[in-house]
Amino acid sequence: MRNWPLFDLSITTPRLQLRLPSLTDLDELGDRAAEGVHEPDFMPFLVPWSDAEPEQRARSTVQYHFRTWSEFTAASWAIEFVVVFEGRVVGTQGIMAKGFPVTREVRTGSWLGRRFQGRGIGTEMRQAVLHLAFAGLGAEHATTEAFEDNHASKAVTRKLGYREDGMSVHDRQGKPVNLLRFRLARQDWTEPPGFELHGLAACLPLFALET
Repeated sequence: MRNWPLFDLSITTPRLQLRLPSLTDLDELGDRAAEGVHEPDFMPFLVPWSDAEPEQRARSTVQYHFRTWSEFTAASWAIEFVVVFEGRVVGTQGIMAKGFPVTREVRTGSWLGRRFQGRGIGTEMRQAVLHLAFAGLGAEHATTEAFEDNHASKAVTRKLGYREDGMSVHDRQGKPVNLLRFRLARQDWTEPPGFELHGLAACLPLFALET
C-alpha cells in the first residue's frame, strides 16, 4: 500500500510469519480470542480484556487492531502483528514505543491461542519482533512485563536474555499482584539465524528514521 507501507511489513522465521493483519486475518484472530488464550481461573493481562464472553473477546480484538492503525504516529506507535503458523493465524505479537527516535526503547506484548501453546511459538514470535527492534529499527533496549505468577511468559523472557528491571503492585480483579519488569539491552541480544525482515525500508519514514 503506497500511502501506508506498514501493511507490507512482515517478519519471517523458520516456522512463522508475522504480518499486519488483513480483515480476513482479523476475523481468524478473533476466533482464536473467542476460543480462549488462558486458563479460566488465571488472568495474565494487566488490562483484563479476556474476562468477557467469547463474542465480546472476538469483537474487542478486532477493534483494538483498528485503534492501533488509526493512532500510529512517530512519537507513539504500536504494531500488532498476527502470527501465522502452518497457514493459520494463531495469535498476535505486539511491539510499541514512545519517543523512539530519542529513547531507542521498545516494549513487547503478545498472546497465543491456547491450543497452540507449548510448541515454542511464543518464544519464536518474541524473537521475531526483537529482530525487528534491534536489527531493523536500531533499538538499544527492549522491555516487557509479566505478573509474578505468569510462569510461561517469564520463562520465555529469561530464555531470551532479559534482566529483571523492577516491579510494581497492581489491582488484579480485586487482589494485589506483583508485576515484574524485564529489560533486554542490545549487547545482550543474540541475532537468531533464519529470521528476515521484509518491506521495512519503505516504513522507516513513518518512524522518523533514516532509510
